[in-house]
Amino acid sequence: MGKSESIGALVFEGPFTLERRGARDVLATRIMVGAPIVFLPRIEAKLRTEDGAVFESAYEGSPRIQWLPRGRYRLEVALPGALKSREVESTLRIQHRHAMADVEGALLQGRFRASAHEAAPDEPMRWTLESIQPTPSLASMGWSKGHSDWFWRHFDHAAMTTTGYLLGDHPSLRGRILDVGCGDGITDLGIALRTRCEKLVGIDPFRGFERLPQILRDNAMPEDLMPDNLEFRAEDANFLPFPDDSFDVVISWGSVEHMAGGYLQALREMKRVLRPDGLIMVAPGLYYSNIGHHLTEFSDEPFFHLKKSREEIRQLVLETPPRYIDRSGEFSSNEQFFQWFTELNPITVARFEQEMRALEFRPWRVALRTQDLIEYTPEIEHYPLQDLANTELYSSWINKKRTRGA
Repeated sequence: MGKSESIGALVFEGPFTLERRGARDVLATRIMVGAPIVFLPRIEAKLRTEDGAVFESAYEGSPRIQWLPRGRYRLEVALPGALKSREVESTLRIQHRHAMADVEGALLQGRFRASAHEAAPDEPMRWTLESIQPTPSLASMGWSKGHSDWFWRHFDHAAMTTTGYLLGDHPSLRGRILDVGCGDGITDLGIALRTRCEKLVGIDPFRGFERLPQILRDNAMPEDLMPDNLEFRAEDANFLPFPDDSFDVVISWGSVEHMAGGYLQALREMKRVLRPDGLIMVAPGLYYSNIGHHLTEFSDEPFFHLKKSREEIRQLVLETPPRYIDRSGEFSSNEQFFQWFTELNPITVARFEQEMRALEFRPWRVALRTQDLIEYTPEIEHYPLQDLANTELYSSWINKKRTRGA
């Protein structure tokens, strides 16, 4: 009934069939993802009747399908009611995102005659996509779970916020990228796969990235998902073992606040290894915000880290069973939580801006998230309004580095 032409990583498996579902005609076919993963698939249908009427619809999923892993999927398109007993020429087309560009995935064309169904003429096209076992169900995938899922927050949200929102899908992302403080490496994996950059090096002295293979298994991801352009190393940000000007982009999300003893030397090192006019994205934790303590596992009291003494906080953390949030299998001890709290750098927006400008970084894109409402109490009344109100800072900067001989 239809002819399939495969292009790239998405393939229609054979022709479609015309089936009946109650009062509706349904086009049904199968899709195969041959690559380890494809991003942002979009399926389009165009139906043209014998008398020249055209019906078009597109499907991206709800919630938006961020990616599909290797496997097989069943696609159904419930046809518009107006096609009753008409000869139809159909085209199904798939696009997906590869290396920050939209590419064609597959094309399926055919002809059929709609049945004498009883669907209302104003019924629109409706889409259904589901996995075929043993492919994991769509409901089990991180993007289907949303913000409650640690994997989605890092593989999808953090990766896309970094590359798209803050770095504007800049061509430099196709070059060499350094992530300082990469943690478990999930975000770096998401960036490396989406950008297809020349190289992405993630560093973290605590080696959390060693858990990444198990994290991928726990999330039913393909075993060969790890790309050749991704590398992890246990390096110290204060002494980066890379030549001058060796990276096109530097990333540091949620790490500079944890650098014991300060982070200015690390920023200088990031500047040194970043080429002139290269881009750096830094999202520092803001200490005086309501989440600046990194101790949400222990208390919901607003600004408790500013209201209580250091000894009271120590007692709270060491004696309270933590309400572990989803961290992809990482369970730290109470003692570790308290040590990390004592090592936090007291970063504020104003101070951080001054430090970046002093290093001759020029701001490019900045986003601030603020607290909806602050109830001032005597313990915090002396803190500046903006320090308490600013909860998150996301910033990207251009490295205005002076070249040798300039």
